[in-house]
Amino acid sequence: WTTSWGLSTRFIGAIIMVHGDDQGLILPPKLAPYQVVIVPIFKSDEEKASVLQAAGKIRSELMSNYRVILDEREGTSPGFKFNDWEMRGVPLRIEIGPKDVAKNTVVLARRDKPGKEGKSFVPQAGLADAVSQALISIQSSLYERALNFRNANTAAPKNYDEFKTAVEKGFAFSFWCGDAQCEKNIKESTKATLRCIPLEPSGDAGACICCGKPSQRRAYFAKAY
Repeated sequence: WTTSWGLSTRFIGAIIMVHGDDQGLILPPKLAPYQVVIVPIFKSDEEKASVLQAAGKIRSELMSNYRVILDEREGTSPGFKFNDWEMRGVPLRIEIGPKDVAKNTVVLARRDKPGKEGKSFVPQAGLADAVSQALISIQSSLYERALNFRNANTAAPKNYDEFKTAVEKGFAFSFWCGDAQCEKNIKESTKATLRCIPLEPSGDAGACICCGKPSQRRAYFAKAY
């Protein structure tokens, strides 16, 4: 149980570090406890009744396929709710106010694209399809963004001096002999540690980046922060 808890904690930490921004969490739709949050917007009791009715209908239509929550909290402004759910990392926000009710539309706001860039007006008819497409796009976008960042910050050093420079800036993907003492030497001289060994070997061979012994595998090394 302790081991599982430790792995889960590291996994959550990795998600926060990889996808989070200055506004808080950004959770991939496949992992998010809530994939969609509906935020009603109104000023008067009359507006409240019509907006909540429409919002409740939307929730009922979506909840069979998605993890949805309707924010009905009293005494908090829409802006506060927007910020609150952004910090929690909910991938997609649906905003609906009196004008949206009259036009049979809603506003979709993507967590991965802050501000106007991530907002779009969509009709309530066919909203489930629009939500599906948005969540698929968010999942793909987060993956591509993380992959591109990793690739841009990973070097394949040819010698130990290049290795030392690489781990000061990001990841070093290098041949490693597999010896624990060699791993210890790397840590002592560079403060970098073994982060990951790919499940599928690269298929090539080379010399260990530290000791020079023949190696059949590469590993990722980096500093922990």
